[in-house]
Amino acid sequence: MSDALLHSEPSVITAGVELFTDALTAQAVPVAAVDWRPPLPGTEDDLVRVAADPRRAAANAAAVERMLAATAELVDVRPAHEALGLRRGEFLHAGPPLSWEHASGPMRGALIGALLFEGLADTPEEAESMLDSGARITLEPCHHRGAVGPMAGVVSPSMWMFELRDEANDGTAWCSLNEGLGAVLRYGAYSPDVLDRLRWMTDVLGPQLRDAVRRHGRVDVKGIVAQMVQMGDEGHNRNRAGTLMLLRELLPDLIDSDAPGTRIAEAVRFVSGNDHFFLNLVMPAGKLQTSAAAGIDGSTVVTTMARNGTDFGVQVSGTGSRWFTAPANTPDGLFLGSFGPDDANPDIGDSTICETMGIGGFAMAAAPAIVRFVGGSVPDALRTSRAMYEITLAENPAYAFPILDFSGAPTGIDVSLVARTGILPQINTGMAGRVAGTGQVGAGLVQPPQACFTAALSALADAAPPMIINDDPGHGTEDR
Repeated sequence: MSDALLHSEPSVITAGVELFTDALTAQAVPVAAVDWRPPLPGTEDDLVRVAADPRRAAANAAAVERMLAATAELVDVRPAHEALGLRRGEFLHAGPPLSWEHASGPMRGALIGALLFEGLADTPEEAESMLDSGARITLEPCHHRGAVGPMAGVVSPSMWMFELRDEANDGTAWCSLNEGLGAVLRYGAYSPDVLDRLRWMTDVLGPQLRDAVRRHGRVDVKGIVAQMVQMGDEGHNRNRAGTLMLLRELLPDLIDSDAPGTRIAEAVRFVSGNDHFFLNLVMPAGKLQTSAAAGIDGSTVVTTMARNGTDFGVQVSGTGSRWFTAPANTPDGLFLGSFGPDDANPDIGDSTICETMGIGGFAMAAAPAIVRFVGGSVPDALRTSRAMYEITLAENPAYAFPILDFSGAPTGIDVSLVARTGILPQINTGMAGRVAGTGQVGAGLVQPPQACFTAALSALADAAPPMIINDDPGHGTEDR
């Protein structure tokens, strides 16, 4: 054995310590480096319990099967009071549950704007006073109504909603219409022009889209997402191809309507000039896919990642509707105009449903142009997408990445894999201004706080059946 080592080329495998790998590489020694990482601190016992859960394999297989089978068709466009049963004074918001006292600047700005829009207050000061007192105002997460909302995600009764169906799993999901970029309500702005735009969307855009969809019939949103991922969109911060394909689908029916030509032109001009318009269809498609996996005992699959501007929250299939939260991180990226890091609010919005379904930051490799908007480099984008396969259970062939030999999108984030590898989901996102009323200040990259995943893992471990340790073949002992 020793003679062979002295007279032949060594085969070296390194794990963990990069210094050893670098030293050998510098001496022209072939090295196979294994990207080994220790588990997240404090998770060792919980990982053992979850790994030993006899339900886990079948539960995760069922969760993945439902997610991959999920469909997503646009079936209607309706006001929130009709679609979701929202009553006057009821408002939905992004992320996990939140009180006014703990709301961030952009969330406060969006809620103030929503009260002004609904005519519940005449001035921002009056709206803030109402929210402060809590009088006649109810706040609830979008996710609790089967909906999703970008950034602040505030939905009021008069706002119009896209309605999508998943016939494979008998699911329905909703999302508001996209206002565009810059100073808009979802980024916490509430100036008169923001409210005027919302009123136009309520009076003109919503009804026109409703009539067009009803005339056209169901629109295959999942099919459009599949195409756009192969055309350079990742479905979160880049939706240019998806928006134009949606417009191509509905344009004849918009034109065939009884609306005046000038109004049709307004609607078409607004949609075609808003590259993010299709984001608000990707999001409910993601909600349909991930909610299909919810409520399976023993499953470690993440069904929700969402932020409210204060906290980041996750939900997991095997723990039902329970939220696991931790303070949200602030994105790192590129800023608009004179804005800088001090102007950015912590992470906010339900749009992380895109990453939960396997696109967005997970699909960076499919959209290299996105790095010019959120920062990083093309090699970073490729490396990021490859890393996401390490924390997911399957590939979704519906969303194939050409640059990765048409590998399907990494699907089914597994809490135990996140804990075991220490790899956190990658998110690319817009950045809202920290101060209410500011609007968008930039876009960038962010990761969830690891505490969300360790807390979820601990809950799964507590819910697992007792471990049976057979020291003696004839006698078993229970050990939790």
